[in-house]
Order: sequence, then structure tokens, then C-alpha cells
Amino acid sequence: MAYTKQDALDYHRKGRPGKIQVTPTKPLTTQHHLTLAYSPGVAEACWEIDREPLSVYELTAKGNLVAVVSNGTAILGLGDLGPEASKPVMEGKGVLFKRFADIDVFDIEIAAKTADEIVAVCKALEPTFGGINLEDIAAPICFEVEERLKAEMDIPVFHDDQHGTAIISGAALMNACEITGKKISDLKVVVTGAGASAIACAKFYVLLGVKRENIVMFDSKGVIWDGRDGVNKYKAEFATKRDVRTMEEALVGADVVLGLSVAGAVHPEWIKGMAENPLIFAMANPDPEIKPEDALAVRPDAIVGTGRSDYPNQINNVLGFPFIFRGALDVYARQINEEMKMAAAKALAQLAHEPVPESVLRAYGLESLEFGRDYLIPKPLDPRVLLWVAPAIADAAMKSGVARREIDITQYREMLIARQGQGRAVRNTIINHAKMGRKIRVVYPEGQNPKIVSAAYQVAQEGIAEPILLGFPDVIHKLIADLGLDFHPTIITPLLDEVHHESFTQTYYELRKRKGVNLNLARNLIRSRTHFG
Repeated sequence: MAYTKQDALDYHRKGRPGKIQVTPTKPLTTQHHLTLAYSPGVAEACWEIDREPLSVYELTAKGNLVAVVSNGTAILGLGDLGPEASKPVMEGKGVLFKRFADIDVFDIEIAAKTADEIVAVCKALEPTFGGINLEDIAAPICFEVEERLKAEMDIPVFHDDQHGTAIISGAALMNACEITGKKISDLKVVVTGAGASAIACAKFYVLLGVKRENIVMFDSKGVIWDGRDGVNKYKAEFATKRDVRTMEEALVGADVVLGLSVAGAVHPEWIKGMAENPLIFAMANPDPEIKPEDALAVRPDAIVGTGRSDYPNQINNVLGFPFIFRGALDVYARQINEEMKMAAAKALAQLAHEPVPESVLRAYGLESLEFGRDYLIPKPLDPRVLLWVAPAIADAAMKSGVARREIDITQYREMLIARQGQGRAVRNTIINHAKMGRKIRVVYPEGQNPKIVSAAYQVAQEGIAEPILLGFPDVIHKLIADLGLDFHPTIITPLLDEVHHESFTQTYYELRKRKGVNLNLARNLIRSRTHFG
């Protein structure tokens, strides 16, 4: 959506400056409250934490508090603008944490350039926070910082620029391979960009099954080849032994091009030589390495994803970090490990196969959305992402031994629904009540409406009720096929149904005869789908 510079500045300046504030979670309206909140009552909480250190997660905000730490050396695509200029971004990150996962954030912008300085600051913050999200710290220092902090700290440390991008694009990669029939182990991948996100994505793709020798990476100086001078140890992991020196050469026969560099880095002519059904993830912001319309003009068989919301397949980190931290915090995790990252990617990939709720379609102004070339991963505004990713993270943390708290995953999902607000909680209570009783039948008179078919499918999938659709079978079966659903509902056509028509007429007549309905009128009314239903 278009905006002006003044729109953006007014958004940040008007009212209370900035985007975040601190809000109390306990009442403070009486002398008794004051006694409990501060001296002398607060001493009881202090003594309890001294006696049992893990109780800090129950008696303070630590278990729901993340530090977003940046030195402003790699702000979005803006470069090194310093810590103060990074503050709007870090506040924005805090808003996303709160909006999508109900996690509180303090943004910590630090005047620190070296790895030693950044590590020292973060380690000193450990008593306060349940986790640390590193953000917009330039490579290669960001790699050293995260490696050291993960080894030396006992709370989750997560560099979102690296792993968030890797997890989300990894989910898209898995689903794209399913659609095209490609095997991950056979993929030939070209990566344009060799910064934090590019290297992390390449590493994650190797975990997914891509062969390291099938990856060719480019930085600002060209292809990273084995033996090239001036290549740091992180880039050297992906130095190719292949005899290619240009992007055009590398893309011949390639299955995937992963763009994490700059706009226009991939020329449309170069992708002509890619393998059948090429996967093009062009994620430079605000403008991708190649525009989807330009890619599809020369390769209509391509599956294309970008970092933008105005194109299909938006590969955006907001699908990851809020929910990853939510799951990690709720089991008091010591770290976010590879098992948890993989669990997040698989949960996102699986969720994309599910029917999309009407609320999500409305949010994006869509009539329908189904798993396929233009829908590889869920939409960022889909409320179900929290309910899929956070439990997957918590479960992986417990199974991999980094959780300090065991929880029941079913009960945990209920808690997450409650976090989403009263409306979601009430809806879930109704659904659970419906599941517990006898299986009821729900009749859908407008059974030939695609939205109704989708809703009925969801009712059946969740075990809420047995749907009955009214309409012509051939029309409804075509809708089901067009929507890509594995759905076999009971279908009745009122106009052609002679089995129930007369008994329904008599029943309706008995119910409404005191309201002036005679048998002939009842017989005619029962021909309509609404009355028949």
C-alpha cells in the first residue's frame, strides 16, 4: 500500500511519540496494593526467587519479556545508520511481538561496534529477560556474537535476520518441492547475497536435505569459489568447486534461486536456462532481485516468492519470531536449537495445507485461497499460526532437552487461544462443546456457494458436526474440486428430493398452520432450500 514520507513521520510523532509503552499488569489503587507491589510485600517475592531461582518466571515478567538488541549497523536495507536510527525498527519489532504473540519487549539500542562489546551487554541483561532477539547487526560480527551468546547464556538467543528468514523460506521450499515433485536432495540452488540471512538460509537448506556441493553463492564481488581471496570463514563454507564464474552460468539447470541481496540482481534472461518449474525466492526489500511479473513472463512455470505483501507467497519473518519465542518462553527454554527451528518450518508448511478461514480471506480482500503455487505458506495475519508454531516449538524444546518446564500441549493450545482474546476463547469453547456431545448435523442451504463449501469442510475437518449441503451434486462436486478439498459431504437437492418432501410438508404445515400456512403453501415453501433445510 502506498504511503508518503509525511504519513510515516506523523504515524511515529503524533500523540505519545514512538510505538510502545509500559503498562502495569496488577492493580495499584489501594494502600494494600502498594504494600504488595513494593515495600514491604515485594520482599516476599525476592526471598522466594533467592530460595528457588526458577520462580523468577512465575513472580516477575521475565517469562514474557524479550530484549530486542541492535547496534544499528545493518538496518533493513538502509545500512549502518547507528543505534538511535535503528530505534524505530526495534520498536516496530516490539509491536509485532505483542500483536502476534502477546510478548512484551524492551528495545535495547547499544553504542557497541565490536563482538566483545555486544556480548558483554547481552550477558549483563540475562537476569532481566526470558530471551534475546538480535536484530540488524552486520555480518560477519553477528555470527560470532550469536555463537558466543548461545554458548555462554542460559536463555534463548536468536538472530532473526539469520534464522527467521531461513525458517520461513525453508517452509516455502518444502511445500514448493511437494507441488513440483522435486526432491530436496536433488535441488541445485543459487544464492545471490552472502550476508547473515543468506548464509543462514543455505545452512538451513542443508539441514533440510540440500547437498552442500549443490549450492552456489554470490556476494558483491561475484561467485564465491574455492580458493578465492578475501573470503571469510562463514562464506567459505559455501565456496563452490564448480567451474562457474557468472550468475548466468550458475543458473543453467538450477532448481532454486534464493535472493537475499539487492533489487535487480537477477536478470530475466538468466532464468530462462533454469530447470523445469524453477523456484524463485526474491526477497530483497523493498524491491526484489527480480519482479514476479518479469520472472513469470519468461518462465511461466516458475513458483515465485518475495518479501512483499502485494505479491503471492510473502516470505516474511513475522511468520516466525513471535511464535518461536512464544513457545520457547512458555517452557522456560535455555536456547532455540535446530530441532525447534525445524519444528517451526514444518508447522508452517503443514498449516498451508489447511483451509483458510474466512477472517483471513477478508483481511486480504480475497474470495478464496488454497494450497498451491500462489499459496506456499500461511499469511502473516492468520491467527492460527500462533496455535501451530508455538506448540511445535514448545514440544521440540521438551523433546530435545532444552526446556526447564514440562507442559501439556493440548492444554497449552487452549492457553494460547485465551491469549488471542475473548472472541477466540468463546469460539473455541463452543467448538469443544460440540465435539464432546453426540455428532450433530448442520444443514447448509446455500451449498453451492464456495465460501459455504469451505466452511462446511472446516466443520467436518474439526469434527464439530456432520455437514449436509443443499444443491445440485455436480455443481457442489466441481466447487470442491476447484477448492482442492478432500471432502465428501452428504448432498441433497430439494427440488428433486421426493423421499423427504411430503413428510417435511406435513411437518411444516403442523408447525405453522396457526400462522396461516395451508398445505399447498407448505408444499411450495418446502421446495426452497432454506425451508427444506
